[in-house]
Parts: sequence; structure tokens; C-alpha cells
Amino acid sequence: MNAAARAKAILVDPLAAWATIEGETDDPAFILSHYVARLALIPAVFGFAGACLIGVTVPGVGTVRTPLVNGVFGAIFGYVMACGTVLVLAIMINLLSPHFGGRRDFDTAFKLVVYSFTPVWLAGVFLLLPGLHFLALSGLYGAYLLWLGLPRLSKLPQQHVPSVVMLIVGAAAILVYVAAATQHVVFGTPGL
Repeated sequence: MNAAARAKAILVDPLAAWATIEGETDDPAFILSHYVARLALIPAVFGFAGACLIGVTVPGVGTVRTPLVNGVFGAIFGYVMACGTVLVLAIMINLLSPHFGGRRDFDTAFKLVVYSFTPVWLAGVFLLLPGLHFLALSGLYGAYLLWLGLPRLSKLPQQHVPSVVMLIVGAAAILVYVAAATQHVVFGTPGL
């Protein structure tokens, strides 16, 4: 799998990308090692560079940078949490789908979460400069991707898609916020 080509496809033409993904038989371990492992590096690397190499300008103090050891451990923590977050959300979709008329299939649920998370990981480039952190909100495009993918992959009836999307996006927001806040408090680095 070419991670860059898949990321471009899911962002530019999500309906065609979901149709392609639906026919693929990749297992979660393959997707985790060939897609998630690569894209989850983006916020980890850019967050590390922004916190440790560039720093934050504090009026009256100057430029404040996170110590390198804290930055490295913060990046590792953020990377692991990114992988864990998609696993937890995939389990949620797998458990919720049958209750809303969809089908239970962990492989499909994992694909839904991973490819919907693509804009979140790509938005990690904005962690490089403190003034651009707010642009990480562009990762919310992932909610739209999930909206398009749920009926196609999980066979969820269209009338239940808004409810499931709200539940999953809410859970994702909480997981990402807790992981980012923990990373910031413990290591002094921005998290995504």
C-alpha cells in the first residue's frame, strides 16, 4: 500500500476511495504497520520539532523550548496514543454498528477509523509553529470522511449515520484531548 497515494485519494475523492477500500482485504495489522505507523509520525515529528527546536516566544522571557529528552518521550507518547486511539475507536464502531442496524466487522471498523483519521494526522504539520496550532482543526474533515464511509463499509442505514458519527467524533475528541493534555502536562510538548 502506498500511504501517500491512499491519503491523497481519501482526501480528494472520498467516495471513490471508500469504494476501493471496501473491496480490499487488508487486515488491521497490515494497515497499522503500513498506514497508521507512517501517518501517525507526522504529528509526533512536527510536534517535537515545534516544541524542542523552534519553541514558543513568551513576552518578557524570550523563546522557551522543551528539553530534548522530554520532547523525545513526548513524541513517543503521542505516537503510541495515536495508534491506541484508532484501536479504541474501531472497537467502539464494531460494538455500536449492530445496535444501529449495521454489521459487526472489526476489520471494516478499523478501516473506517484509520482512513477517517487521515486529516487529523496530516494536520499535525501545524504543530511546527505555535501560531498555527489552531489550524489543526482542519482535521475535523475526518468527521465528514467517517460520515461518507459508515454506510458504505458498515452497511449502516443512512438515518442512523448522524447519531453514530456524533458518538464516534465525540469519543475521538475526548480521546485526542486527553492524550494531548497528558502529553503537554507530562512532557511539555504539544500533542495531537
